Amino acid sequence: MGNIRDILKHIVTAALATVWFSIPAPLPAGEPGEADQLLDELARAGENEWKPIEDRLWEAWGRSGSAAMDLLLKRGQDAIEAGDYVAAVEHLTALIDHAPDFAEGYDTRALAFYRLGRYGPALADIRKTLALNPRHFGALSGLAAILEETGHEEEALVVLRRVLEIHPHKPEALEAVKRLSRKIEGEAL
Repeated sequence: MGNIRDILKHIVTAALATVWFSIPAPLPAGEPGEADQLLDELARAGENEWKPIEDRLWEAWGRSGSAAMDLLLKRGQDAIEAGDYVAAVEHLTALIDHAPDFAEGYDTRALAFYRLGRYGPALADIRKTLALNPRHFGALSGLAAILEETGHEEEALVVLRRVLEIHPHKPEALEAVKRLSRKIEGEAL
């Protein structure tokens, strides 16, 4: 029997496989809502045009349709910003209990779990976020971070390239793709 680190690695690998194989393909084009229109604009935006579009998109994703649920999201975000990840999880769990179809609740709670080092619950929330919102580049970025940190660098690179299909100018993804490409694929001669 291996040590606790080996056991945890196997648990994280199993959780990653569950998330990895359940990432939905992009949805076929239909009647676009506000977020879909913003995502389309984001994909076409120039190098100096993307930031205001991204800001409007985060705003759209952060609206649940209920002032009470939006307040719980804000409290969770504020707790994350303050470094109180346990309180964030509590606020966001209450949000998810009352608004189980609100993707941003899961995505934000995934971040809190990630910051707590609880990759299993973070991955479960990323999976749910992507089931509700397949083009959520924030959730995909979180998945890529966990993949890279757990030694699944090739898979992280694949996910990061998917992020850049959605958000071609995302600075962290551009930097990570460069770094991982060099590491995995080597420098071009």
